[in-house]
Amino acid sequence: MSQLKIAVIVGSTRIGRFADHPAQWIAETAGARSELAVEVLDLRDYPLPFFGEARATEAENETAERWKKKLREFDGYIFTAAEYNHAPTAVLKNAIDLGEFIHKPVAFVGYGGVGGARAVEHLRLIFVEMGAASVKTGVHIAFSEYLSVLKEGKSLGDYPHLNEAAKNQLDQLIWWGNALKAARSVITAA
Repeated sequence: MSQLKIAVIVGSTRIGRFADHPAQWIAETAGARSELAVEVLDLRDYPLPFFGEARATEAENETAERWKKKLREFDGYIFTAAEYNHAPTAVLKNAIDLGEFIHKPVAFVGYGGVGGARAVEHLRLIFVEMGAASVKTGVHIAFSEYLSVLKEGKSLGDYPHLNEAAKNQLDQLIWWGNALKAARSVITAA
């Protein structure tokens, strides 16, 4: 079977963001799998208008079209999900609203309060409405791990439980990615 093309989407654009750490770690972990071809998409490279905003500029609308076109290249997605006030970032929600994820698997690497679990749960519900399939296993980076990366120079890969969660998540992403890719090919051939 051919490689699945997976996008790791950096879900925060804040100055001083932590998102680069989990995005790089999960991209390297996924990229080590022979079944996957991985590309990181940074929302900073896609300054998107708010969904349905009437006063969006021509450049913002062109960026939104470029975003949609780029997303179509992938067989599945891994989102880094920062948790702010029990929810994912507004820029990530907006990027999801502007995208197309129908019949494709999604996975999440959360961080922040309780390992980003509440933000990830919000995202799972959103993706049901987007027609995507959320894999069961999430990767949740606890505050203690977050601090050890920032203040002690540790790597997320130093934590066996994070590596195990990532392996399980990627196994599920590969299974769902192959199943949904096969199903999409049957639907488009019909």
